[in-house]
Amino acid sequence: MTESPGGSANVPSRDRRRFPGISSRSYEHPADRSALVALRKLSGFDTVFKTLSGLLPERSLRLLFLSDSVRVGEQQFAHLNDMLRDACYILDLEKVPPMYVNQDPQPNAMCIGLDEPIIVVTTGLVELLDEEEMRAVVGHEVGHALSGHAVYRTILLFLTNLAMKVAWIPLGNVAIMAIVTALREWFRKSELSADRAGLLVGQDLQASMRGLMKLAGGNHLHEMNVDAFLAQADEYESGGDLRDSVLKILNLLPRSHPFTTVRAAELKKWAASRDYQRIMDGHYPRRDEDKDTSVSDSFRDSAAHYADSVRNSKDPLMGLVRDIAGGAGDLGGKLRDTVFRGGGRPDGSGGANGSNGTGGADRPEGS
Repeated sequence: MTESPGGSANVPSRDRRRFPGISSRSYEHPADRSALVALRKLSGFDTVFKTLSGLLPERSLRLLFLSDSVRVGEQQFAHLNDMLRDACYILDLEKVPPMYVNQDPQPNAMCIGLDEPIIVVTTGLVELLDEEEMRAVVGHEVGHALSGHAVYRTILLFLTNLAMKVAWIPLGNVAIMAIVTALREWFRKSELSADRAGLLVGQDLQASMRGLMKLAGGNHLHEMNVDAFLAQADEYESGGDLRDSVLKILNLLPRSHPFTTVRAAELKKWAASRDYQRIMDGHYPRRDEDKDTSVSDSFRDSAAHYADSVRNSKDPLMGLVRDIAGGAGDLGGKLRDTVFRGGGRPDGSGGANGSNGTGGADRPEGS
């Protein structure tokens, strides 16, 4: 048995590596990390946001979950309580955040709060995942808490609701949605960071993969295969023409989470990286060094990541960007070939059929 943050020995007995003093920078996605470092360095930023607590419905949310959900503890959902304490022990999060189970058939989880984070998981998620898959999700949410994501997630929820209420005011809605769109772009990257935290807690890549597959396809593991699921991500990234690339962007914009196959592929890639192995070997940034973090270094890391993404992407649009950056000779021909890949022509004759996809279509999302 391992000792929990509170000193009790009620956490699972499997031997997992612990990461004393680990900084969230060790697992944060480069784009997520650069944004957070810049915000943390901005003088008075946290104070300004916390003064908004009178406007944000955080107190209402806390009371709502306290009154109409089940609080996880030694007497209620004890197995989830063990996982939560174990996750906090592994990531060395000093204060265990309150956790609630909310009646909702949609599998989901979130970490919100301004002053202190709270974690909420739905019954749909608890019923869908096995113990090791659930452990990765709990680690995912504890990773959000350690990174300080809860503050910005709460603001995103508030602004999204506000945008719906003022939708009848054209300019007001445009201004709010611009902020919401920017926050969603950051939050999608923060989800990739939290997936990594979930892997550090569970230390079982297959369980993380299974959990993501279940979020996409339900509790039918005997009908699913991890390799085939990851092949979908590759097909999604490389398939189609320029029109499909645009539709991918439009489909993604309304979402707070990356697509599930993409999350699985990103996590598998990180698990095979030297960065992950160094953390597992005990070599990682410490929390007490966060104050010395360079904003410029973080932005350089982020810029390098995006440059690598463009360089290695199989997406047709990214290929066109590479050609433009490289000074492609026949740019008009390149553009025509990219748009009408597969034999289609501007006059409608030839192979490729037009897409009938709806740009802004969204679907319910899991954690």
